[in-house]
Amino acid sequence: MNKGTLYVISAASGAGKTSLVSAVLGQVPDVEVSVSHTTRAPREGEVDGVNYHFIDSDRFQSMVEAGEFLESASVFGNMYGTSLQHIQEQLLKGKDVILEIDWQGARQIRQLMADCKSIYIVPPSITALRQRLTTRGQDDEAVIDKRMHEAVSEMSHYVEFEYLVVNDIFDEARENLAAIILGERMLLEHQQHKYAELLAELL
Repeated sequence: MNKGTLYVISAASGAGKTSLVSAVLGQVPDVEVSVSHTTRAPREGEVDGVNYHFIDSDRFQSMVEAGEFLESASVFGNMYGTSLQHIQEQLLKGKDVILEIDWQGARQIRQLMADCKSIYIVPPSITALRQRLTTRGQDDEAVIDKRMHEAVSEMSHYVEFEYLVVNDIFDEARENLAAIILGERMLLEHQQHKYAELLAELL
């Protein structure tokens, strides 16, 4: 069985990363999203174990000390971490895994798993980014201003990633993101293993 590929996907808040990933899950088979652990409180509509594993700070720290996280980071005053065991299990099953994470976590993972693929998603403009943050209705103007300020710094790290997707027209961005995953599956190392019997017969 082919080992799956880990896709590390990052974007500034409001760029539409989560919506794009959800759409790709319905289009591309054998791919799943890794569910991170976090110390922040659930937002309205979020479900424990689906959106995140919501845990308290003491539990998070004990997992850090036990080496259970592939990476962990503080974002907006809350801790986030990725389960190493879960990622490894899914990849060994041949599943591709998408990890939505900030650029700092992405940097950590690229150092630990050099064969992962990294993708950065950007909005079509600063105006569009502010509008998306505003229409979500989750934050007041002060928080939005803070997120906008930090977004500029975050987006400057796009140069560290292998792929860049501009989320302007949603359907086009979704197709581009899906194409990256499907294209990676067509690489010789994957196809040669998948079609070993056919290639042996042909040759």
